[in-house]
Amino acid sequence: MGLIVIAGMLLASCQPQTLVVVTVIPGTPVVKTEAKTEIQIVTATPAPVARSNVLRINLGAYPDIIDPQKSSFVNEIAHLKLIYEGLTRFNEKLETVPAAAQKWEYNKDGTELTFTLRRGLKYSDGSVLNARRFAYSIKRNINPETAGERAALTDDIKGAPEWRNADLEKTKPEDLKKLETEVDKNIQALDLNGQPCKTGKDGYAQEDCLILKLTFSKPAPYFHTILGLWIAYPAKEENMAAGRNIWWTSTKYQIGNGPFIMKSMEPFIHSRFEPNPNYWGGQAPYAIEYSYITDSAQALRAYKNNEFDMIAPFAGDIESVKADPQLSKEALIFPGLCTFSVEFHQQKPPFDDANVRKAFAMALDRDAWAKDIYHGLGNPILTWIPNGYPGYQAGEKRWGYNPDEAKRALAASKYGSVDKLPSITATFGDTPGNRIRWEWLAKKWKEVLGVGVKLNPVETTTFAVLVKKVETAPQMFILGWCADYPDPQDWLSVYWRSDSEHAKEIGYSNADVDKLTKQADSTVDPKARLELYQKAQDAVVDSAPAAFLWNTVNSYLVKPWVKGIQVTPQDADWPGSQTPLSINVDTLMMP
Repeated sequence: MGLIVIAGMLLASCQPQTLVVVTVIPGTPVVKTEAKTEIQIVTATPAPVARSNVLRINLGAYPDIIDPQKSSFVNEIAHLKLIYEGLTRFNEKLETVPAAAQKWEYNKDGTELTFTLRRGLKYSDGSVLNARRFAYSIKRNINPETAGERAALTDDIKGAPEWRNADLEKTKPEDLKKLETEVDKNIQALDLNGQPCKTGKDGYAQEDCLILKLTFSKPAPYFHTILGLWIAYPAKEENMAAGRNIWWTSTKYQIGNGPFIMKSMEPFIHSRFEPNPNYWGGQAPYAIEYSYITDSAQALRAYKNNEFDMIAPFAGDIESVKADPQLSKEALIFPGLCTFSVEFHQQKPPFDDANVRKAFAMALDRDAWAKDIYHGLGNPILTWIPNGYPGYQAGEKRWGYNPDEAKRALAASKYGSVDKLPSITATFGDTPGNRIRWEWLAKKWKEVLGVGVKLNPVETTTFAVLVKKVETAPQMFILGWCADYPDPQDWLSVYWRSDSEHAKEIGYSNADVDKLTKQADSTVDPKARLELYQKAQDAVVDSAPAAFLWNTVNSYLVKPWVKGIQVTPQDADWPGSQTPLSINVDTLMMP
């Protein structure tokens, strides 16, 4: 830098000389003049370094796979949500809204669903995206050769469970073909005139192939929500074939239709995503960088050093975060996507009596539980569907902490008193955390009800096997349910109806719940559906099949220059991930 900055010039009225005050940067030459010169040496201030609009996130573990029809873990889906988009998506209220499809329509009985895609949709490489791409992805999810962990989510499609569950080694090729053909008939890609789209490569390039029609084996008016999930993301068939088992690691083959493009991936270290110029919904004003640091202490140090804009702190660090004057301002803690409860076996005394179940539920102080056990990382609840999800019912008070009512409920049971209760054993997977939880619970039941509960820790895999059968499931045990998709059907029909796997495991059967959920599942009108599900949830809570204890919470640290975050309970990867285009990075605020 050879600049000479003239700080001022003084013209003396009675002197022929001119005084020139010159400020120079050390190491630069001084230009001599005839005027009397005063030199001022100053330390140069470097020019500000330009900050790039990049959202830097520590995601933790590196994904095992980033394949729409094979992925199932949060960190895997966190990548897929950037690269791809489904026919629908979820907004900041977890409502299902149009995405690649501009609209959808069910027939009167909810057994057919027709999507109309947006015109002019493109992949990030500029190629055509049409209904045939989505038809292929849904079919690939069902295909038994794919063997995706969440393949059952599309079982409502007629013929899907039969093909998906076919034994590839024992089933004859011609029989497999018949099963596939049946599914093909029920996943139709059509042009705007209602004619089948072209096949082969020409079909993928057909711009008016914009209709996707699905036929179900039973009413499924919630299925448009399922198709907002990653299982229906339209990865390219030819790219997967060319890249084979590692196609998903390559920026050449991982071509999607979402708001971002995967520009680079360094396994276990770093990946970068940049705005997709061909995304129909507009461009994000920033890029995203994922890092994969699993050491929570290292990640926290990097965050404090402004190397990250977002991290998920280790649960054990939350207390110190809250006590820190600066970090406490940057903590973002909000409800999560899981509900945990103490499940009561309806066929094993004494929990075959509803009054006993209610007594055990009312003996528990949820606020104290959340404070003592989860240190603020568990949200005490009395409802089943968590806050933030469609179907959440605020103001629920039934079976909340009330020692006196708990004693009266126990006295009103068919057992009448504590001394007439059969022995009660709590079985759980033997981990230090579980021991602490169950010791706390047993102590409270003893204090409030005078009931002694025997603790029976077993090996964790043994516990997992025990709870899967009604004959071996314990008298009571802690279990959690996390949302697959934001619809009450996932919380109620899938979990509490008597023909569901979970209800069978604890012998739960409620005629009102069965009737209401079946009616809701086949009701196309959204408002009427929600009212029926609310009645079903009321019936579940009233029967006290479990003591609802806590919802998980999402906890993050976020720098103040990250603006516009809209959080939802589904943000188990990073805050605002459901609506990334609302976010901006204010680089002027960066240090």
